Amino acid sequence: MSKLRWHHAAALVATSAAVVLGLAVAPAAGAGGVSATFSKGSDWGTGYEGKYTIKNGGTTARTSWTIEFDLPAGHKLSGLWDGSYTASGQRVTVKNTWNGSIAPGASVSFGFNVGYSGAFTAPTGCKLDGGSCDATGEPPTTTPPTTPPTTTPPTTNPPAPDGKISLGYFAQWGVYGRNYHVKNIVTSGSASKLTHINYAFGNVTNGQCVLGDTYADYDRAYTAADSVDGVADTWDTGALRGSFGQLRKLKKQFPHIKVLFSFGGWTWSGGFGQAAQNAAAFADSCYKLVEDPRWADVFDGIDIDWEYPNACGLTCDSSGFSSFKTLSQALRTRFGQDYLVTAAITADGSNGGKIDAADYGGAAQFLNWYNVMTYDYFGAFNAKGPTAPHSPLTSYDGIPQQGFNSDAAIQKLKSKGVPASKLLLGIGFYGRGWTGVTQSAPGGSATGAAPATYEAGIEDYKVLKSKCPVTGTVAGTAYAHCGSEWWSYDTPATIGGKMTYTKNQGLGGAFFWELSGDTTNGELITALRGGLN
Repeated sequence: MSKLRWHHAAALVATSAAVVLGLAVAPAAGAGGVSATFSKGSDWGTGYEGKYTIKNGGTTARTSWTIEFDLPAGHKLSGLWDGSYTASGQRVTVKNTWNGSIAPGASVSFGFNVGYSGAFTAPTGCKLDGGSCDATGEPPTTTPPTTPPTTTPPTTNPPAPDGKISLGYFAQWGVYGRNYHVKNIVTSGSASKLTHINYAFGNVTNGQCVLGDTYADYDRAYTAADSVDGVADTWDTGALRGSFGQLRKLKKQFPHIKVLFSFGGWTWSGGFGQAAQNAAAFADSCYKLVEDPRWADVFDGIDIDWEYPNACGLTCDSSGFSSFKTLSQALRTRFGQDYLVTAAITADGSNGGKIDAADYGGAAQFLNWYNVMTYDYFGAFNAKGPTAPHSPLTSYDGIPQQGFNSDAAIQKLKSKGVPASKLLLGIGFYGRGWTGVTQSAPGGSATGAAPATYEAGIEDYKVLKSKCPVTGTVAGTAYAHCGSEWWSYDTPATIGGKMTYTKNQGLGGAFFWELSGDTTNGELITALRGGLN
């Protein structure tokens, strides 16, 4: 299965020789049968993003599909997502992965990148299950039975047919005090709703990627009761334990899930500046760590969470405007086209803010997508307030800082040339709060951070929904005033609104921080996944 999902976005082109930007040409009429239609997205002069959409216009559900097509001379496939492929010369054959099921009237798609010399020419010779890609009527008799095999994992709410990404972070340290393990992803029902998991975090020191907690990562032994598959870990030579071992078992049960190893984060971003000074050596160290033979099958790529290039987070970086692009290019070069390479980035949409400090537009060509951290705009790190929602979708009258909202960040990134399909909207599965607050509406004064389970001023949704129920909404998110405490957090309802925004903006999907903040039955991820469908 190809590991790549390298998006560019969205002008469409006809399957014939005539190119019509902004439009997709419908397949030839064929009595409402099954069809496959090519469209072209971004074209950067030496390559383009393509997509085939398979539509079931018949009356029988499909359970699999195979698409074949020819690339013109001088054109070469550089990666493909939402399908597995083989290439023989210029002929490409693509088979479904998780997206084989197509109900009558529904459609699925796969995307790919092509590099070319000379001029763009659309693929030719399209075949769908050996027949024409024009509407062909009912599925061929060779279509497998519609009853899924007994080994198919539960798919209560599977990934959306249009390929929208639903990505969740798994926090390495959650296996300790939070007692949240990979098995909880299954028992909460979250596994069937995720397309990707970011394992957070690896560290960045001395210009290299290194493990952050070897015990949690690969050494902790899980009992049968706590293991994803009900089988206890062993101490046999070569046995993989810890969260890595559990993620391996998770992927076996839910093969549609891709896992990325995320490096950095708020605490461990201080080493990126040094890493950028010798980006090739850094990328090589990351590749060797992610692809360590002991767990190479666990990870499908790498995520970089640099907070923040050429700006200040926990520490300040002065490596320059181009350093992030340099690092991104080195990672893509080392990992190649068949791995996911992504980045979690600032959502500071203010003029002259953190997005303006680094070349996010230039770096996007090397990355599959950006996790735009559209949360933590406001909080009790300003102890006296004013109270404000930490994850506003839009601006509102009285917002403490212009540009500190999700839409401002998304529009700024788009203006820098980042394709919408490479942007994931960030959702916090937690809230931020103050104490000493008398005013229910946003904008009140406070005396400090509200008490909480692990860290003052920040609390999981699963706690807040009962501890301090919502009393109002503002700017597409919720807030709650209970006693002297004031909290802001997203609920299933506000997440639904944010997912509508995500679809309306043509974004690639959404992600969240992090899995353990949700309820034991996955209220928030259910709303997120359902909103993307």
